[in-house]
Amino acid sequence: MTSYRISRASASDADRVTALVQASAAYQGEYASILEDYRVTEDYLATHPAFVAHAQRDVVGFYSLIEYPAELDLLFVADSAQGTGIGAWLVEHMLGQAADLGMAEVRVVSHPPATGFYERMGARRAGVVPPSPPKITWERPELVFDVKRPPRG
Repeated sequence: MTSYRISRASASDADRVTALVQASAAYQGEYASILEDYRVTEDYLATHPAFVAHAQRDVVGFYSLIEYPAELDLLFVADSAQGTGIGAWLVEHMLGQAADLGMAEVRVVSHPPATGFYERMGARRAGVVPPSPPKITWERPELVFDVKRPPRG
């Protein structure tokens, strides 16, 4: 049985997270242009709340938040780890972080094939973001997670 852990991303994770993002099968074909030359930098990881899911020494998932306005900027799960529950675990972790940061809701501009996943995780549709050529030539669903505050005890 593989054990997983989530930890705050550090500068040393930048290359492994970039490799995870670049290897995503979900961004091949018509969606490949959005990741062309894309890189998750050390500065990006230092600037945003960003977390990695590890299986032993491998990075198998990653997400990052933008604090203002509150938005899930990136969420990726390694192709080999799809269907294991890591994506759901990362969303739950992200919502906990958002609550800790005082966010009431978190916006997601979804990759079209991921929309159903976000809806299953509790996000609601809020609109559509129009294309922004030349890299993005398709509409992207806009969703929102309502952040539930933990009960005070």
